[in-house]
Amino acid sequence: MTIRAACLLLVMLLAPPVGAQEGADLSADARAAAAALDEATEALAAAEGARNRVKALTGVIRAYEKGLAAMRAGARRAAQREEALVAELRTREDEVAQLLGVLQTMGHAPVPVLMLHPSGPVGTARAGMILSEVAPALDAKALELRGKVQDIAVLRALQQSATTTLGDGLRGVQEARVRLSKAIAARTDLPRRFTEDPVKTALLLASTETLNGFASGLSDIAVGEVPGSLPEIGPRKGALPLPVEGVILHRSGEADAAGVVRPGIVVATRPRALVTTPVPATLRYRGPLLDYGNVIILEPEAGVLLVFAGLDTVYGRIGEVLPGGSPVGLMGGTGDGSDLLAAGEGDAGRGQTLYIEVRQDNSPVDPLTWFATDKEG
Repeated sequence: MTIRAACLLLVMLLAPPVGAQEGADLSADARAAAAALDEATEALAAAEGARNRVKALTGVIRAYEKGLAAMRAGARRAAQREEALVAELRTREDEVAQLLGVLQTMGHAPVPVLMLHPSGPVGTARAGMILSEVAPALDAKALELRGKVQDIAVLRALQQSATTTLGDGLRGVQEARVRLSKAIAARTDLPRRFTEDPVKTALLLASTETLNGFASGLSDIAVGEVPGSLPEIGPRKGALPLPVEGVILHRSGEADAAGVVRPGIVVATRPRALVTTPVPATLRYRGPLLDYGNVIILEPEAGVLLVFAGLDTVYGRIGEVLPGGSPVGLMGGTGDGSDLLAAGEGDAGRGQTLYIEVRQDNSPVDPLTWFATDKEG
């Protein structure tokens, strides 16, 4: 079953328990994710040059991420609905047993016996009147219970199907990541504003004790830098997309799990999530830095730096000018699918964290003033 078919099936089966508007929203989201996947796959098949191939693969991975997220959410809802139905039936075990007993007795007793009453014709008439009122209620309860038992069976089958579909999607996105890495390595058509002096880079790394000090010395590692800058991004301030799909875990000035307070934000992401540049930018640095792990430093305009830290894999060559939406790395994690059906909502399954810092005139500023995020969430 394709992600498109599974998403739509999931929405149709779960539509009755939820509100009509919510069901419509889920259906629209599933169709949008499936359409994005189809479009990205078509773009991949049509790509010829290395640059187009990188763009197409980036779209494929993004589409997979959206489709897998939709399937995870639907599978969680199916599991929660099944759990609620099972719990309800357990609390009504006595009622169910009594109902089954009555129905079995009525089903096994001969019809003439049911029509007789020990007190005679008057008692039989009264019993008939009572039975005519009780029977529809018993029938309704029986139908209700049968429907809920059937719902449980459908939900279990749906979860099994979703697990299979998620596994297929996981294998697809893993293949797309491998192909993306190869396509980026083969790409040679991006403009370069400068080349890196590896000796100066090594000296800067060895002498640096803070991110601030490293950022201050970035211009020293550039050789033959072309003057000028990319168009300023000031008009887009507050509307930049986050470089990775995720949720804000820590805001600027908030302590992280280790009690460290930094001026940037921390975004919780899923394993092997793709990280992209939100705007065209010059790649100023990529690689390990201090205790930040692998770091990407981008310069979208003179005096502004975007710092992404905590990646597992980093892409690109220092000095390249990257188009907006270009992949710059992947988050860590096994990516073995262990989070496919992570229980719960919100941050469930988001075991990786990306640190984002924005520096203006070599001073950190709150990234939430630059990026479009749910600032109340």
